[in-house]
Amino acid sequence: MTRLLIRLFVRDYQNIDDLQVRERYGKFSGLIGIVTNLFLFAGKITVGMLFHSISVTADAVNNLTDSASSIVTLVGFKMAAKPADSDHPYGHARIEYISGLMVSLVVFVTGFQFAQTSINKMIHPEKSEFSLIVVAVLVCSILLKAWQGAFYRRVGKTISSSTISATAADSMNDVLATSAVLVGAVITRLTGFNLDGYMGLVVAVMIMFTGFQLVRETGNPLLGEAPAREFVDDIYRTISAYDGILGIHDLNVHSYGPGRCFATVHCEVPAERDILLSHDIIDNIERDFLEKKGIHLVIHMDPVTTDDPRTNELKRQITQLIAEISPEIGMHDFRVVWGPTHANLVFDICVSFGFHLSDEELVKQITEKVRGIPGNCYPVITVDHDYVPNRL
Repeated sequence: MTRLLIRLFVRDYQNIDDLQVRERYGKFSGLIGIVTNLFLFAGKITVGMLFHSISVTADAVNNLTDSASSIVTLVGFKMAAKPADSDHPYGHARIEYISGLMVSLVVFVTGFQFAQTSINKMIHPEKSEFSLIVVAVLVCSILLKAWQGAFYRRVGKTISSSTISATAADSMNDVLATSAVLVGAVITRLTGFNLDGYMGLVVAVMIMFTGFQLVRETGNPLLGEAPAREFVDDIYRTISAYDGILGIHDLNVHSYGPGRCFATVHCEVPAERDILLSHDIIDNIERDFLEKKGIHLVIHMDPVTTDDPRTNELKRQITQLIAEISPEIGMHDFRVVWGPTHANLVFDICVSFGFHLSDEELVKQITEKVRGIPGNCYPVITVDHDYVPNRL
């Protein structure tokens, strides 16, 4: 059913790398959400008001909120597809994240409001009427929401959309929430104990929890979350495969929305090699990343001396003493400035953001060890923080 709908309404649906096709997927998902959620809202609000059920009414308004969220998703995908301009040179794709954040906030606020209403009904209960019509509407809602969740999950996975994937999770939570309302109605009928307010509170708490989770998931890309480990590994592995690349460090990745990834990295090359040849290799890497991976990569070239025995020996010693402090520490950009009375050892060390020593403590420990090396060596250390520190 899902595949048939996509084929009917999303032209060129297989070319998902095309940003226009991605926009059509998003807009179509928004339309499906608007129609199905308005249908559910109409049915639930009717039986909720007829049979005086606050839990069913809360569930109905939850569906209305989902419909409003689908409108935001629809508009968000439309605006995100706008091309880059002078005011937004990196495009407008992050609007998709903003629309997802708006949806998440609406979901949370709605849940909070119905929690207040449900608590009030628990304190001042009103008799709610049981009917097979209520059961039928709730069962139909569960089935439709389960299909809706599967639909969103498929589309979200197809176009790698965090917004639509979050909507899929919201739909599956709605299945649980409506199931709780149904169970409460049946228990009330069988025992005579009015669970309407309690079930309404359960629904409200589930809505708030979903909203909180969605706020966190959709807000992370806007804050600048770290890229996935697999993504970083692929970049390092791909660059390392090129001839003439000795080391890689200082990778920075910036996402300006789906399909708009920009990255910078430092690549070490032999200082003895013709600089024009090394520059040509760097150009080839940047071009290949854009054509094959869609990543706008900019590489800073770091020449490294490889044919000086004294420098190589000092580098070996420094690498060893750093490993004694922690194998999690990486080192790069090592060079030696030789002088008549002493030698300056200039290098960077790289650790994760959660490393157990502060930058100052780490520099102090390394400095003490370096000063113990014969030859009157003075370290000049810069501390970096990378996604995956110890690469070299």
